[in-house]
Amino acid sequence: MIRRRLCFPCLCLGMLMASWRVFAAAPDASSPQIFAPGVISGPAHDSAPAFTADGDTVYFSRSSGSKSIILVSTRSSSGWSSPVIAPFSGPWNDLEPTMAPDGSYLVFVSNRPAKVGGAPVEGSYQGSKQTGGNLWLVRRQGQGWSAPERLPDTVNSSTSTFAPSIAADGSVYYMHPQPSTGKFRLFRSQYRDGRWEAGQPLPFSDGLVSDVDPAVAPDESFIVFSSGRKPERGMDLFIAFRDHGNWQSPVWLGATVNSEGSDAEARLGPDQRTLYFSSERTVPVQLPRSVAQATVDTARQNAWDNGNYNIWYVSLAAWLDARR
Repeated sequence: MIRRRLCFPCLCLGMLMASWRVFAAAPDASSPQIFAPGVISGPAHDSAPAFTADGDTVYFSRSSGSKSIILVSTRSSSGWSSPVIAPFSGPWNDLEPTMAPDGSYLVFVSNRPAKVGGAPVEGSYQGSKQTGGNLWLVRRQGQGWSAPERLPDTVNSSTSTFAPSIAADGSVYYMHPQPSTGKFRLFRSQYRDGRWEAGQPLPFSDGLVSDVDPAVAPDESFIVFSSGRKPERGMDLFIAFRDHGNWQSPVWLGATVNSEGSDAEARLGPDQRTLYFSSERTVPVQLPRSVAQATVDTARQNAWDNGNYNIWYVSLAAWLDARR
């Protein structure tokens, strides 16, 4: 049974490549865990958490059908608060927030018009017209945010520019389609002398297979992203390290982290060692079951466990420590 997905890039890729998933790995220290079930991971598509440095505030995307919005939640001793609409989101389809490492600004994707009074952005990828996107920036102003500013055309070089990630020096990583193949490719725009230079493709991302959703470490020592490359289980998570300024070949994060279908929207937590990502995996149900267990399972399904994207997290310690 194919799940209905929002027609934004990584959700569309998931629809093309997979159907029902089961969270098959036994929960242990090395297995992904669900993030804030029923609050942040809810019954809609939830993805792309962007944390403040103290880890107590998170911005994230919530999508359903053709709609997407950015929500914000804060953490207290009693847990995460009920999410509310971020002050810079609402009128347009907004998604994929990412926080600058110093917290001074946030970049997100929106289909809002490039110019006041213009038409919403329409994109083209996966062989058809889709909801488009450009990268926009809001600056921290006290406890609030500035009005959104569109990043320049050196970054927004197409109407299908998605999935920003920000390095410590202000350089931005992102994706947009390779014109010759229509598949997504990863790019980096160097921030220098107060401006973003023309984006350059990452050397391991050639546009022959789709690479999506980069999450780069602030020092650019490693990057996590999703790809349709081998082992070709769907959209899987990979990690690549940079050695003396050169990116090494991506490494698959394995069958414990990855499910059999779509695992995408990588983000790094405030400690830079925890990976947050979105997955359609579900908790397995053992049949036959008691009525009491069916009641528990149904409550969980109503709260979040329904095959839509939820946010999961897992430690990257095994990969990062092995690299050292």
